Amino acid sequence: MSNVIPFPARPRQDESDLDIDLETAVDVAIRDLRDLAERLRADSAGHEQAKECLLMLERALDNARAYG
Repeated sequence: MSNVIPFPARPRQDESDLDIDLETAVDVAIRDLRDLAERLRADSAGHEQAKECLLMLERALDNARAYG
């Protein structure tokens, strides 16, 4: 049986703080994944997973820019 850990509810942020377009979100995720992939060099499985995710997001962003 699993053990469910309840997390305290976070206070709701102002809606304007949550607005971000998809292109910006993907661009930020790509930057963060580059940093993460570098930090995971010692963990080959984690490093590879981060690199694959990075490549997927880069392709998606390139396609969105080309066809959007």
